[in-house]
Amino acid sequence: MNRICIVTFSVSLLVLVMPGLLVAQQAEGQRFDLTKRASEIDPAAKEYPKIGFVFADPKGKVLDLQHAVVDTRVKSEGKLVIWLMDHNQGLFERVSSYGLHGIQVHYANRWFSQLTKAQHDDGHSIGEIRLEAATGEDHSPHVSIEKPDSIAGRSIRFVQWLSKHHPEGKWEQFLTKDGSDLLWDRVILAGISHGSTTAARFAKHQKVERVVMFSGPRDNTENWQELPSATPAHRYFGFTHVLDGGWTSDHYCRSWKMLGLPAYGEITNVEMIAAPYNNSRQLISMSDVMNNPGRAHTMVVPGGSAGKDGSGKFIHEEVWRYLFTHPVEKTGTPAPKDFSCEMRPQP
Repeated sequence: MNRICIVTFSVSLLVLVMPGLLVAQQAEGQRFDLTKRASEIDPAAKEYPKIGFVFADPKGKVLDLQHAVVDTRVKSEGKLVIWLMDHNQGLFERVSSYGLHGIQVHYANRWFSQLTKAQHDDGHSIGEIRLEAATGEDHSPHVSIEKPDSIAGRSIRFVQWLSKHHPEGKWEQFLTKDGSDLLWDRVILAGISHGSTTAARFAKHQKVERVVMFSGPRDNTENWQELPSATPAHRYFGFTHVLDGGWTSDHYCRSWKMLGLPAYGEITNVEMIAAPYNNSRQLISMSDVMNNPGRAHTMVVPGGSAGKDGSGKFIHEEVWRYLFTHPVEKTGTPAPKDFSCEMRPQP
């Protein structure tokens, strides 16, 4: 039966109320869209009000709802996307159609206002906070984030929960034999803006299958991008629009150079060169955004700002597929030296 069935549910509730329907749908296969609050998954999870890391806002809006997706109609590639930004349903629909599993986790990402200008521009404080938020280990004197509240901790607990409550998804394939940790070499870290920057910082510390960076990284006063990397440089993939402020201010090109991406291909315009884009890791768009830098920043992912053709179809479908599925061993020709990119830190 060739139909799309989108389901968002509490797994235990569906099993209790409609066990027969679940079995029938499992046999056919479908896309499962799952949600669960981090505070309900792990009793050790807690809030950090001083940095705006809470379970709900003052009006009661839930902030710690986490999302997962898997499409059992598609052959699994055995890879898990961890999305480090607000949930993007369009992106999740696409990664699941590629045979990837996906989760979006709630983590501490509202700490910028807590830093003084001196700390913000000192070249190391932002990266240290990002790494502590990612790992739950003591990397920064400015925050104290414990493992259950980090990206790593909440990702592990979410996959453990999914493995128990959603057997159809076969989430256990991403856990170590004893179930205590993720198999990080099967993980794709991805995000946009703040999220892509944290993904890149985490991947410097933890080896992963790849990093997908939309509109980032952009820690333009930091030098962590040139640190030795646990994740090899050819596993980092970037995509930005040329009118994004991070591009026009040379923030992205600086980070990409420090990460070593020019060794694996020149900056490539996806509207001029078709997939696989000369196997480059440095992709840009020059599509029409009505000269709006804000739209340029968000148009690189599925959503209301994304570019469309005359028939209303997204123009970057092949770019998104490439970023998440292109074989990492296929790389482009090293780019010539670019002396136009400003390499000094730019506050």
